[in-house]
Amino acid sequence: MSRTVRTLLANLVKAALMSEDRASALWREEAAQALASVRARPEAVEGLKIDGLWSLAVREAEAPDLRAEEGQVSFTLPVDCPFALGEFVAQGGFDIDAGVERVRKSAATG
Repeated sequence: MSRTVRTLLANLVKAALMSEDRASALWREEAAQALASVRARPEAVEGLKIDGLWSLAVREAEAPDLRAEEGQVSFTLPVDCPFALGEFVAQGGFDIDAGVERVRKSAATG
């Protein structure tokens, strides 16, 4: 399940980095699929280290092969994850679009 949470986080970051709406929408859809997997097994996320998964996700999202598609200003993402693990499995659901915006707002831009 740690891989799925990492994928969810990486896709949120990728969606935030894309300036083209179509590319961002594709990453949001990927994030929604990962979120559905996490929500299907909420007990499996207990005990995961969200900040460690965040670090791996950011590294994945900032891979050199994606740089050409990234159109937002240069981001410096925070070391600590801007999400609590429980948000992904909480009743009422997690809003992907709001999550992407939170990633954008949590980043220092330059």
